[in-house]
Amino acid sequence: MHRIVFVLAACPTWRLQTASSTEPCAAPDRTRWKSSFGHQMQPDWTWSSPAVCREVLYVVELQRYSRDQGSSVYFPQAVLNGDDLYDATLTDGHCRLRVTLDPGLNPLVERYVLRSGSTLCGAAFAPAMTAQLPACPTAPADGDSYKLLSAEVSDGAPGEDGGLRSFNVDSLSWFGSSGSAGALVPLRANRSVFLPLWNNVDYSGEAWREAPPAEEEEEEEEEEDRVQRHAVTVSELRDSFLIGRRGVARGVVHHQLIVRIINKSHLMYYGRRDLNCECPYKAVLEVCDRTGSVCVVLWNSVCLGWYRRLKPGDILNLRRYRVKGRFQAQLDDIEISVNSRNPAALISVLPESSPFPQHIPPAAFYRFCNSKELLDRPHGVVCDVIGLLTFSGRPERIRNDGRGAELLEYHWLRLEDGSSNQPIMVKLFSTSQPDAHHKLHPLSVVVCTRLKLIRAADGCDLAFYLTNTTYTQVYCTGMRHHSEMSYRKLRPVRQFLQWLRSQDDQEVLRRALIGGFFIYPSPPVSLELYMKDRRGVPGFLRGAELQRELERLRYRERQTFCIQAAVTMVMYSRRGEEKHCLCWTDRASSLCSSPCFRNSSPFPSSTPVTTRSARSPPSSSSPSLSPTSLGSTSTPADPRSGKSRKRRFTETLPRKRRPFVTLQSEQNKSVILFEASMEFLESPNADEDKEEDEDGDTSSFLTGPLPLEQSDITLETLPLRYDHAHKEEQAVAIAMGGALTGRFDSVLDEYYTLRLRALSDGVLVDALFLPLSCSSPPPLLPYANTWTSILCHGAFCPHTPPPSPADLIGMATQLANQRLVCVLEACHLGGATTEIVLSRAFPLNH
Repeated sequence: MHRIVFVLAACPTWRLQTASSTEPCAAPDRTRWKSSFGHQMQPDWTWSSPAVCREVLYVVELQRYSRDQGSSVYFPQAVLNGDDLYDATLTDGHCRLRVTLDPGLNPLVERYVLRSGSTLCGAAFAPAMTAQLPACPTAPADGDSYKLLSAEVSDGAPGEDGGLRSFNVDSLSWFGSSGSAGALVPLRANRSVFLPLWNNVDYSGEAWREAPPAEEEEEEEEEEDRVQRHAVTVSELRDSFLIGRRGVARGVVHHQLIVRIINKSHLMYYGRRDLNCECPYKAVLEVCDRTGSVCVVLWNSVCLGWYRRLKPGDILNLRRYRVKGRFQAQLDDIEISVNSRNPAALISVLPESSPFPQHIPPAAFYRFCNSKELLDRPHGVVCDVIGLLTFSGRPERIRNDGRGAELLEYHWLRLEDGSSNQPIMVKLFSTSQPDAHHKLHPLSVVVCTRLKLIRAADGCDLAFYLTNTTYTQVYCTGMRHHSEMSYRKLRPVRQFLQWLRSQDDQEVLRRALIGGFFIYPSPPVSLELYMKDRRGVPGFLRGAELQRELERLRYRERQTFCIQAAVTMVMYSRRGEEKHCLCWTDRASSLCSSPCFRNSSPFPSSTPVTTRSARSPPSSSSPSLSPTSLGSTSTPADPRSGKSRKRRFTETLPRKRRPFVTLQSEQNKSVILFEASMEFLESPNADEDKEEDEDGDTSSFLTGPLPLEQSDITLETLPLRYDHAHKEEQAVAIAMGGALTGRFDSVLDEYYTLRLRALSDGVLVDALFLPLSCSSPPPLLPYANTWTSILCHGAFCPHTPPPSPADLIGMATQLANQRLVCVLEACHLGGATTEIVLSRAFPLNH
């Protein structure tokens, strides 16, 4: 039977193997594959068994794509459970080789064990056909292509490239290829582009052009002369199609349609295993002219050539398109289909100074709301916001609709605009603008359009946040976005800029944070409210079930779990001083309970045991961030013991600032913020500056020494103080696939670790608890700083001084023999590390 075998070696090395037995693959003695694939392969090689490369190999790049109907042919003995396949570029320092990973190795990519920069030893290969021959320029000259069956993989720190630094990879030739390599395409599926490693929304690769093809512009001019510039309006197309006679809307429409882009959707990938489509993408543009609005759908390879080029506000001239009924429209309506074939559509972008002023569509419309106005807006309203970014969270992923196979990437933003003490919290998912998302540094001015307001189920006025719609776009300083957009002249934007110029750089820097564990809105503070929030279904897990769920998490995947447990240990630690801590242990429980495993490897033995890191909840409406640290689980049958640790952090709420005006440049201390505001004053379009400001509110077109061995806390759990001098390096470190080092200052130094024993089966879980973090909004009524109240609120009472660590550990006897409902936040951080944070614990009353 086909199975995957993971063997943990003595050093941090993974042996990855997919085979019909647990024996490692090896080439027969009678034939030898040269130790380095960059040399030569024996001509009498029969490939009766896998060939093993004895040299050290390095992973240069991993590329993901979805399989199609024919992909199973290339893996006759494999069980294809998922939709993804991975191609890897390997090198030995002499040349490069492209291979496809056996599907049994996919989990190692998905958990970020096998990654770019990994070192491979004893790599076993087998031949395979390729879906792209002879078009694939990187395929060997003899027509063979290869798949990777097994290897031992060095478990270096994420983000490290090991021996790759000593090679100029781009200058290395391709193994078995006599010519120069062209654009890389998937080897085992009929696809023309790769997917990003971590989501299906962003674009990936050089195939996505920023400039339109030159030949299309030439064809456009010829077509323009032939049609004699005859134009049609949106209302004419709609009336002609819906009346039934079709008329001008029949078949291919050659008349030019001049419209302005009002909204632009994110990319939509519809590739499936049962669909053979080279470029299964589409994107939707909401456009309008002076007679109405309509949706334009870009299909397939049109997205490659035009998606990055087009932006809201652009004026389009369309020809050779088709008019169709609107898909899934509630009312009869039309959409315009723009494809690359049957026929190939013609697209051009017109300047504002068009020679046809009668055809110029109305300007794009925005609905800006400030933080004060959002307090009164109803749930579900769509709006635009502008603010100063003071917190940028780490990227994480959640399941689509909670259970789907697709993982959606998101991160939290905290914006301030000076209109109230309430910040604007944004849960920002991918918007097909990866370049802009990578530039979302604190102290940037950020504009997010077409966001939807989400209010908490309990109806709390302050517990709200904004999140994406299909048409959400994000613009930030540093990319010259603002100077090109028409919103810079609107009154809400000018009012924000006036407040921004009154701020001091150092004051903002003191509260600027980046990365770390974050939870928003804060969970309920009572079991009754928590059950109501979950619609009466708590979803309690047994300890063993929790362990299995944690082992299924993929890289940066975030989930919430709930167990019934008792606290058997409380430990207080300071970062960097973990060998000296304060600890309380319930001796009665420790004598009868199973040992707790806290190693940081998810596969330490043939019995899978997983470690996790824990974090605690950070914020509510006045966001204070609170990260947590390492936790671990073990089955009662496992005789090993280990330990893990967690960490949490808390930050004071932004204080009220007096607006003091400092406009003179020679006296202005706000150099960073001053430069950010200047982008709104620059515009490449002189004609646009002559237009009058538009401030309308309506439009027809809307938009002591440790008692146990203890492991170090993960740096990814800790929120960092923003370092403006090293902002690019800091952003890369917290991004997907990044690696944090100790050079950046973290906010949290003190944290607590609680050991939980599952009431169902005795499995032990170590979770981080951070009571120093502030809950947002703070409770109206004070509460006692007892363990029961602190666990219910997830923090110390903000109305009274917090107890000292020694006092809190001394009060831990209050937890003896208490049955608790524990809410855990888990996030897989890659490789062997998963963090677990205890966000709430409610006592179980009779």
